[in-house]
Amino acid sequence: MDFALLSQRLVWSRSNRGSRGLRQALPGLSVMLVTLTLAACGGSGDGSSTSTSGTPVPSTTASVGDATAISNNTATLPGNTQTTSPGNTQSSAQDNTQSNAPGTTQSGTQASLTLVTNGEGASATFTTAAGGLIDKTNTFFQPFGNGRACASCHQPEAGWSITPENLAARFAATDGLDPVFRTVDGANSPNAAVGTRDERAAAYSMLLTKGLIRIGLPMPAGAEFDLVAIDDPYGFASATEVSLFRRPLPTTNLKFQVAMMWDGRETPTDPSSNSLCVRNVQPLNCFISADQSLLNQAGHAVIDHAQSAAGLTAIQARSVVDFETQQFTTQLVDNAAGRLDALGALSGPQALASMPFYFGLNDVIAGDYRSGKAFDPQVMNLFSAWAATPPAPGRPPVAKTAEVLARESIARGERLFNGRRFSINGVAGFNDEIGRDPVQGTCSSCHSTPNVGTHSVPRMMNTGVSAANRRTADLPLYTLRNKTTLATVRVTDIGSAMQTGRWKDIGKMKVPSLRGLESRSPYFHDGSENDIAKLVGFYDRRFAIGLSGQDVADLTAFLKAL
Repeated sequence: MDFALLSQRLVWSRSNRGSRGLRQALPGLSVMLVTLTLAACGGSGDGSSTSTSGTPVPSTTASVGDATAISNNTATLPGNTQTTSPGNTQSSAQDNTQSNAPGTTQSGTQASLTLVTNGEGASATFTTAAGGLIDKTNTFFQPFGNGRACASCHQPEAGWSITPENLAARFAATDGLDPVFRTVDGANSPNAAVGTRDERAAAYSMLLTKGLIRIGLPMPAGAEFDLVAIDDPYGFASATEVSLFRRPLPTTNLKFQVAMMWDGRETPTDPSSNSLCVRNVQPLNCFISADQSLLNQAGHAVIDHAQSAAGLTAIQARSVVDFETQQFTTQLVDNAAGRLDALGALSGPQALASMPFYFGLNDVIAGDYRSGKAFDPQVMNLFSAWAATPPAPGRPPVAKTAEVLARESIARGERLFNGRRFSINGVAGFNDEIGRDPVQGTCSSCHSTPNVGTHSVPRMMNTGVSAANRRTADLPLYTLRNKTTLATVRVTDIGSAMQTGRWKDIGKMKVPSLRGLESRSPYFHDGSENDIAKLVGFYDRRFAIGLSGQDVADLTAFLKAL
């Protein structure tokens, strides 16, 4: 596979469309496009990477519209009014300085609002850190053990996750030697041969094509089920260590998270907790705090993914968590609709940072834990100002611009998300918790946190993403048998049952945030859908919603605008 050519093609298909939309939304924009910020991946801070021989791989900068520029390019907006000037450069990691627009140079920092172009326009990250600056000297960006940093798999340029485009460019620039490419969990099997470039391309195929990290876990002791069959195309998985391929969740918007990791494994139960308990559940189900969960995750990641024997000190772990919880990311510019905070729309990362959140906010089962109000399905209200209005009586319709039509489509999608009712059936973690199957609900029944789309309590759900009938040939398949009933089920991911050992938890995953969705494809925990329209199509088929072509287009436009 020619990854250099693949990288160029991916760049052309995504970044140029994003650049045009950015120009339209921010007239006169002049941007320095930084390649991959490989300093965040263990390379040099000037955007280059160093091979194992110590030979630097040159970085590339380009102007907007240049087909050779990498995908997901960045532009800084100091004070939300300026962009990085064309002559500015990013220096090496040794001095950790970056030159911004005139008058905004800061040592080791980046401007508070950072735009990243994507296929639909641009996303933006806002930080609440003191001074409104992203500190590039933070432990989050520092390499450990095998050369990886937190930012190796949580790239600002990729929605604080990783994408196939991002990874293909890094592979091409370093011949697959970038620290993200490590056999411990980046390869399809930790035993894969990686001596040559072609061997590395094959070994890291799941990472390169779907942005998947291999999570190796032992089968839980005392589980209600046995692992009776394994079909692993890479010949590695066993009861000692099953291979579960999952997307890295974004390290932004963490203010709105109560369960960490897809299977919630960094948020264990805590019987001593008095306030973080899921209501209307017997026996009482209480959890550790989100802050402690993130501290757990940071420490485990450095040991497990970066293979650091020493791990993090308490001060370093606190530094990482404080950094992560200060970042807020949303789509800010849409190629068709323009600025997503214009004309009464309420999107943008600064608006998101100010939104309230607490454990049990607008819970679909017990209602709001603080106010006592019943669940409100009108979860999203970002774009209601863009809803179409009928012409005045006796007046003919006025021709609408493409921009107005795009905004109206986004507003229709938001109404569908909140209000299109359908039968939710067979969802473990939802129907069984409510005690009814089916339940009439909407998209907001699961994505219930206002204007975010997470779930405000640690409630894992199984919508069937890991079902055997969705398995592709590149994923392992596991057959599990209930020890009591002898019933069997086949899945590609065992889900939260790997932590609880309970039969009913097989295939369950957390409800992810929907903000900044466009920048971090592919979607679902297994990267099985590479397009938001296909994601909508999955749910339409799964729940027989009966969406029209226009409905799918409107919902897609709305989700891309988040």
